[in-house]
Amino acid sequence: MKFLVSLIGFLMYPFSFLVPRNKKKWAFGSFRNAFSDNSKYLFIYCSENRKDIDAAWISASKETVKLVRSLGLKAYFIGSFQGICFALRAKYWFFNAYTSDILFFASGGATCVNLWHGVALKRIEFCIQNGPLADRFVRKTLKERFYYPQVYRRPDYLLSSSAFQAVTLAKSFRIHITQCINGGYPRNEILLTDETSRRRFIAKYEPSIILGVINKISSFHRTFIYMPTWRESQKDIFSGNFNLDVLNGLMQEKNELLILKPHPNTMVDVEKLSQYSNILLLDRRVDSYAVLPYTDVLITDYSSVLYDYILMENKDVILYLYDINEYVNNRDFNYPFHESVVGKELYSFDELAECIKNNDYKIDAKKRNFIREKFWDKNENNSFCKKILDAVTMCQKSANRQ
Repeated sequence: MKFLVSLIGFLMYPFSFLVPRNKKKWAFGSFRNAFSDNSKYLFIYCSENRKDIDAAWISASKETVKLVRSLGLKAYFIGSFQGICFALRAKYWFFNAYTSDILFFASGGATCVNLWHGVALKRIEFCIQNGPLADRFVRKTLKERFYYPQVYRRPDYLLSSSAFQAVTLAKSFRIHITQCINGGYPRNEILLTDETSRRRFIAKYEPSIILGVINKISSFHRTFIYMPTWRESQKDIFSGNFNLDVLNGLMQEKNELLILKPHPNTMVDVEKLSQYSNILLLDRRVDSYAVLPYTDVLITDYSSVLYDYILMENKDVILYLYDINEYVNNRDFNYPFHESVVGKELYSFDELAECIKNNDYKIDAKKRNFIREKFWDKNENNSFCKKILDAVTMCQKSANRQ
């Protein structure tokens, strides 16, 4: 079935170049057909502030389409006549990873803006040299090209967090550095806005479960959130490297809460995790960026969420690096790791438990500022969405002049 779907798609692809594109129609989508990440926040901003643009969310999930429409926003199921027509007619596509976030086979002739989803600390895309993804990015086998053609479709523009990052990202996506739009991530606006605006956004665009999580957090003295990166093995990282009984005990002693937010690809024993009084598994439907401002300490590893988190003031970080040697062998980093991160570095569970017990995780403010200035362009008003849309408008004007 997968072979037939891909084959039909390739037959359809050339025709997508022939359909006239409307510069006022903009299509948005995200990976795993969710309503999430940078494209979600940019889509909401565009829908609210650019009435001259016909913006629509495109998804292969009818549930997601229903959700977006319930928020008063335009959305289409890509399997519908309206959905495929909008995708084919939209001149600008905005997505978080690849054109497959919308539909690769309808992308011919569209101007594709990849918003990506994180600072490239670790090697990504065509900078990957080994590991499970080598067939796709190093050897570029026929099988990979057939089943994952979206990977080889270079974006017309790519969102980069800074001029420093643009050098690496341009190389990773095999584009010219002038195709990078240097600015903040739309998802970070909710981290940096004032509390009144944040609450208004959550009430309007987030499920009620978010308020439940925020209210729960308020009953604890301190809140930790564990957000590990994805491992290609997709193993259950909460069993072999986390003693949940010990952590729950530590949290109980000090009236603290530990929130677990695994990568969507990670295997999780939901029933087991639900048994703990001071450990909360964040529902997959919950947008963690609406929760992050209410937490105090981030526990992570090689995840780019670190760079988002340190944009906020008065936050601390623990780097739990129990498998760093294995991870380096499978992926490796674009920059010297220890020089490019900030936070308390720990390499075993015993160290992690001791650190939490003794509150020994205060962030190095000087290094934090250094890392923040290195990986993020300055934006005094934190209006990341506006900056991106202004850049796209400039591209439109430049294209019209040509």
